[in-house]
Amino acid sequence: MEKPPRHDYSSAVELLALCKQTGQAIGQIALHRECVEKACTTGELTQQMHAHFLAMRDSIRKGLEIHQLSPSKLSGGDAAKLLAYAQTTAPLLGADFARTIAYGFAVLEVNAQFGRIVATPTAGSAGIVPACLAILQETQSLSDEQCTQALFTAAGIGLLIGKNACFSGAQGGCQAEVGSASCMAAAAIVEAMGGTPEQACDAGAFALMNTLGLVCDPVGGYVEVPCVSRNGMFAVHSFLAATMALAGARCVIPLDDVILALRDVGRRMPRALKETAQGGLAITPTGGKYRPSGF
Repeated sequence: MEKPPRHDYSSAVELLALCKQTGQAIGQIALHRECVEKACTTGELTQQMHAHFLAMRDSIRKGLEIHQLSPSKLSGGDAAKLLAYAQTTAPLLGADFARTIAYGFAVLEVNAQFGRIVATPTAGSAGIVPACLAILQETQSLSDEQCTQALFTAAGIGLLIGKNACFSGAQGGCQAEVGSASCMAAAAIVEAMGGTPEQACDAGAFALMNTLGLVCDPVGGYVEVPCVSRNGMFAVHSFLAATMALAGARCVIPLDDVILALRDVGRRMPRALKETAQGGLAITPTGGKYRPSGF
């Protein structure tokens, strides 16, 4: 009996080889791999991922409706302001640009007010992938099914980071959270727009390499400042990386090497800059005012 095609992989090189061997996209490889892992059908897993996409879109909607400050007083209402600005006569670089930022803000503002989000890959970076897919759906008329498939692309790239580096801000700094999310989103954008697996990996490499060294310095220890604004800004960053890859620009440092660099930089980064709120913005004169008593 002929063996079914293998879908497991531990590196981008192996992933791209599987794509070439099977003629499938990264998202399809990731879907089939997860089906084997969970012993379920593609239909069942696709249904679960579609539910995640709907939850992401719902968190954006709820975040855009927030006008009150969070319990910490550090965030709240800025997503709505950005959306209002996007609807003005001539927003800087166009309405889509401002809306992308607004959507990234929205998810993190929901998180700050104890609403439901989808960690993608973490709570602190949960706005980037949803913002990118929501904007793609609005501007490129993507169906829910296409956005769901793009989430499998993001997951397929995320698997590489999880296996070879980390997602934790406490372990690798914000480069491991926001950088990973931006990498995943950039690859997802490329495949959703019909790009090749090679272009998707280049997009992920562009996005991740340009976040290396990003520290995790949460003001007051809350996932709000600078996290909320980073989610808006790095959603745009994901589109920049995807644009470069779709244009045919080649990332000189391949994705596997960039992930290894992420791991290396994370190991070298001082503990004070890895989610401890003991350095960076957290200990500025203003940041210090938000430190909880006894913290």
